[in-house]
Amino acid sequence: MLTRRHGKVRAVAKGVRRTKSKFGSRLEPFSHVDVQFYTGRNLDIVNQAESIRSYGNDVVDDYPSYTAGTAVLETADRLTSEEKEPSLRLFLLVVGALRALADRTHPAGLVLDAFLLRAMSVAGWEPALSDCARCAEPGPHRHFSVPAGGSVCPACRPTGSAMPNPVTIELLDALLTGDWDRAEAAQATNRREGSGLVAALLQWHLERGLRSLPLVDRSDATAARREAIVPL
Repeated sequence: MLTRRHGKVRAVAKGVRRTKSKFGSRLEPFSHVDVQFYTGRNLDIVNQAESIRSYGNDVVDDYPSYTAGTAVLETADRLTSEEKEPSLRLFLLVVGALRALADRTHPAGLVLDAFLLRAMSVAGWEPALSDCARCAEPGPHRHFSVPAGGSVCPACRPTGSAMPNPVTIELLDALLTGDWDRAEAAQATNRREGSGLVAALLQWHLERGLRSLPLVDRSDATAARREAIVPL
C-alpha cells in the first residue's frame, strides 16, 4: 500500500478472502481507503479499513483506463523502493490519476503520460523540454536525447539523438504543467510520439521497463473528452 505519510507499507489482511470478511472488498486494487495497522515483526497487520473511494469498478469497466491505471500503480511501486519513506507528492499524483481515469476526465493515455512525467519530476528526473539538458542553453532545441535527459542544443547533442516534432515537445510540456486544453488538442501522431519518449525516459531511469506499459491501450488517442492509502 502507498500511504499518505509513511510511503510504501507492506501489510497482510488476515482472513480477507473469507465470505464474511468485513473489509476484503475495501482492499481491492485502485482503492483509496483509511486503514488502521497493527505493527508486526516483518509485515504490518490490517486491523480496520474504511473506504474513501473505490476507483476499481469505474477503472476496470474501461480497458484503456484499466491498462493505464495498472501502469500508474506499477510506477508508484517502482518509485518507492524504500519502505516507509514518506512520498506525499507521489501519493497525491496517484490519487489524482486514478480519479481522472475513473471519471473519464481526460483520455486515459494522456492521463498516464501526465502522471509518468510528473512522477519522474518528483523523483528528480524531470526532462528538459526547452533549455538544453546539459548546458542549459535557452531553447527550444530540435534534438532530444533520452540519456542526456531531454532537449539538447547542437553543441551538446549526442550521437543518435532523436528529432521529435516540436508539437510533440509542446504536448509533453502541456502534460507536465497541466495545460489540458493544449494537450487534448494534440493530434494522434504527436500523442504516440510523446508516449514513446515518455516510456523511453522512464525505462532509462528505472533501468528496466514496466511490465504493464506495453499492454497500455492507446486506442483513446483521438477520443473526445468525455486521506489514506492506495493499494499497489
